[in-house]
Parts: sequence; C-alpha cells; structure tokens
Amino acid sequence: MTINVRGLLIGLTVLLFFIALCARCALALSEVVVVTQSGQHVFFVEIADTPEQRSKGLMYRHSLGSDRGMLFDFGRAAMASMWMKNTYISLDIIFIDPNGRIVNIEADTVPQSLHTISSLEPVRAVLELNAGITARITARPGDKVIHPIFASD
Repeated sequence: MTINVRGLLIGLTVLLFFIALCARCALALSEVVVVTQSGQHVFFVEIADTPEQRSKGLMYRHSLGSDRGMLFDFGRAAMASMWMKNTYISLDIIFIDPNGRIVNIEADTVPQSLHTISSLEPVRAVLELNAGITARITARPGDKVIHPIFASD
C-alpha cells in the first residue's frame, strides 16, 4: 500500500480550513451575572449580536444546559419583541435596559408559539434562559444583570 503524501496534505489542509470556518460560525460564550435578592447567579451565554444570529436565536435546539443561555444584544435601546417559532424548549425571556436593569420577564414560554412577547419599555438586550430559572433565582423587574454591554452604575 502506498500513501499519497501530497493528497494527504491537501486533504488535511481542507479539513483544517473547514474546522476553522465552523469555529468562526459558532457563537462566542460570555459570562452573565444576574443579581437578585437570593444572590449572584452566573450563566454562560451565546451572544447573538447580528441580525442573522438574533433571527435564529435558540431555534431548533432540543436542550439547553442549566447554566447556559443566549444574550440578544441589539446594540442600542429599542422596543424588542420575541417569539418561540421553531423553538422546542420552554424559556424564560428577560428584557434588560441599557444599564442592566431587568425591565420585564416572560417566564415559562410556550414552545413553538407564534405569540409575540414584547418589552414594556426600550431595552438594550434580551436574555433567554431555561424555563423556571427566573423563579428559582427569584429574578424580578428591577434586578441587575452584569455584562460588559451594559453601562455600569
């Protein structure tokens, strides 16, 4: 058996190129801290900060780790609306103003619902976590979310 070294090197180069390309497509993980009366709660979230990423969100996923989520960064304060189309897991949706203050929470959303869920005032971001987490950590409007995208007090 002979080995075509040139062909092997080309194949390996193509494979490494696609691995690098896939890594670039994956959303970056970032730490978010939700501060409530029960303490500080750390989550590792994917950042959705492009229109394409925000449009897809957590669609087509069948599970989400208990300390995982997605932070939708709109880049500026604006009214925000979300829906659960093609989202197979129930979520808690947290609307957050530019200073990191929780504006409103929609808990235990209905998977695959086309019902629109909206912020009550302009927000900078939306944090999606597994359903039930906001109740477990006692998150309420007025509580603080710490992440570099929010202005610090």
